[in-house]
Amino acid sequence: MPDNGLFLPEPVIRLGAFLLIFGTLAIVELAHPRLERPEMAAALKTRRWLTNVGMLVISSVALRILFPAAAVGAALWAEADGIGLFHLMEVPIWLAAMISIIVLDLAVWFAHLLSHKIPWLWRIHRMHHADTGFDLTTALRFHPLEIIISMLWKIGIVLALGAPAWSVLVFEVMLNGTAMFNHANIALPSSVDRLVRLALVTPDMHRVHHSTDRRETDSNYGFSLSLWDRLFATYVDQPARGHREMELGLDQFRDPQQPSGLIWSLLLPFRKR
Repeated sequence: MPDNGLFLPEPVIRLGAFLLIFGTLAIVELAHPRLERPEMAAALKTRRWLTNVGMLVISSVALRILFPAAAVGAALWAEADGIGLFHLMEVPIWLAAMISIIVLDLAVWFAHLLSHKIPWLWRIHRMHHADTGFDLTTALRFHPLEIIISMLWKIGIVLALGAPAWSVLVFEVMLNGTAMFNHANIALPSSVDRLVRLALVTPDMHRVHHSTDRRETDSNYGFSLSLWDRLFATYVDQPARGHREMELGLDQFRDPQQPSGLIWSLLLPFRKR
């Protein structure tokens, strides 16, 4: 077995990182919220949170049943059997790790783009956009089918590259952490936001993507690096109506009681347009 640099089980590392990041951002959201919306009354907000967190639990269980070792397990298999481009070319591990993280981030950006362009993928992905709120828990609101498809896509990239297992774990933690960060309802000073978004997607940058305006929804697809949207001309700096006046969600699902329901959200991909 190759030396993969993993000293703790992958689920333990990921869960620990998730709890630390989630807890920190939740405290910041409460202390310095970016937006306060009248439609996000306490009762409805609690229902939204339960639904969004419930979606994470269902998706996580489904993933562990179908892919017990996830993408990190695929990387360990590739290392053991010499599968992938990096093993064939004998690329130094530090270079292979750096390239793997960058390519995986581009792959996730591209998959997100396709989820808006291919109708059957959009039927699944629109559950994420149906949320009429925008906060930390929105980052957890992905349909289990989308999570499974995403994992298959990432495993394919990992095997094709022969990505080092520890770099895949770093990427997964980074992706999860940055997704929670850029969905968080936190107030960054404009100067800090401008500086951070030169490298990473910020909450104000990603909030544009959740606008009901189709032009804005079809923009800012990044979860981690902001580079891809600038490079492929899908970057929109600010919403046309401003962050306080923009509407969030999808026009066809404007009743916030619907998207805040767990069963309704799970069945959304199978509903007629």
